[in-house]
Parts: sequence; C-alpha cells; structure tokens
Amino acid sequence: MMTPASGGCGTVTDRTPPECHPTSRERLTAVCALADIPVLGARVIERPACAGGNVAVFRTADDHVFALVDRCPHEGGPLSQGIVHGERVACPLHGWNIELATGTAVAPDQGCAERFPAHVEHGHVFVRLPIAPNVG
Repeated sequence: MMTPASGGCGTVTDRTPPECHPTSRERLTAVCALADIPVLGARVIERPACAGGNVAVFRTADDHVFALVDRCPHEGGPLSQGIVHGERVACPLHGWNIELATGTAVAPDQGCAERFPAHVEHGHVFVRLPIAPNVG
C-alpha cells in the first residue's frame, strides 16, 4: 500500500557498502505510476516490521527514482518526510544527508539506509524488494 509523504532510474553501483545490500531473495514489485510521486518528494510502501519495515520511494527533479528503507541510520527518522535535493534526502529529525543512489550518509556523518534497486518503465515505478521469510 502506498501512502503520501512530503518531501530516473536508480542504478546499482559498486560504491554501495556491503551492509546496505539486501541479503535475501528478491522480487520486482510494481509500486505506482511515476506521476503518483511528487517531484522532489516521496511515497511510502508500507511493510510490516518482520519484512524489514517501510520503504520510501523518492523522485528527483529529473524524474529518477530511488528506494531506501524509510529509516535514517542516525536515529530512525522517517526519510520519506525529508527534503529531497539533487540526489540526496535530508532527514527531517537532525538534517543528516543521505545519498539516494547508495543509502550512505554524507560525510562527516556515517551509516547507511538499506537501498533497493528502483527504475521507471513506461511511466510506472518498479522496486526490487526482498521476499519476506515465512514466519511460522
């Protein structure tokens, strides 16, 4: 389910720290139309905590999309409510800047938000999300 948040194609890069890569099996998920995400804004894919929590899908001014776990690596602030500028988002709690392409905090801050590959195809946004383990 998508919910509004305030606030193309994300590509996998070798600069992403290993701890930011999903380790489980993944599936391509159709999220929404690109037009449903405001320019310089975000939408939230709601997921239960056992599936890794919510994912924020960001849209830049040039229509690139990126997906990160909706939790700042500093104190867990909702990145989806941050300000998107260029290819970064500023956390709404303490202003940490997070690179959208990698999920890494901009120096001198350290840490990362898990990143998920995202792209636009024929006007629709797709995100590769881990398949939640069976609980049971």
